[in-house]
Amino acid sequence: MTFDDILAQVITLLKRQGRVSYPALKIRFSLDDEYLEALKAELLYVHPVRDDEGRGLVWTGATASVKEVVAQPTQPTPQPAAQAQHSPLVEPHPTAPPPPDAERRQLTVMFCDLVESTKLSSQLDPEDYRDVVRAYQKICSEVITRFDGHIAQLLLDDQVFCP
Repeated sequence: MTFDDILAQVITLLKRQGRVSYPALKIRFSLDDEYLEALKAELLYVHPVRDDEGRGLVWTGATASVKEVVAQPTQPTPQPAAQAQHSPLVEPHPTAPPPPDAERRQLTVMFCDLVESTKLSSQLDPEDYRDVVRAYQKICSEVITRFDGHIAQLLLDDQVFCP
């Protein structure tokens, strides 16, 4: 399987699942670290994908057909022998209808607040306060991600600036 074949299958997988972990990609496609890094670089630079805190990739784009997103090369690129396995796990289901161009989805918006953060910021050293806020954001992110949520933006209600 060529690099472009694997890339197309990963894009299909991301569109279908919304996210995929790096270890899962290595196992599904028998990738070594160098091949995975090249794949990540291509996806992050060219496609609507973001890195999820080093754990995997999250699809951020619309659900267009993979053939529209990935241009096929004029000549196949050479591949390592370990890459020759074909993974049936990421093949699109031929009986499934194509996804609609637009769809309505249920959206739940949640606002989490660090209570008394202004008071806390005046009581702590700015670097200690930053560590507290980051720990709070990390815990919230882990819980939200565990339930397949997406964090659009992290904000602070007060900013602490250090000269």
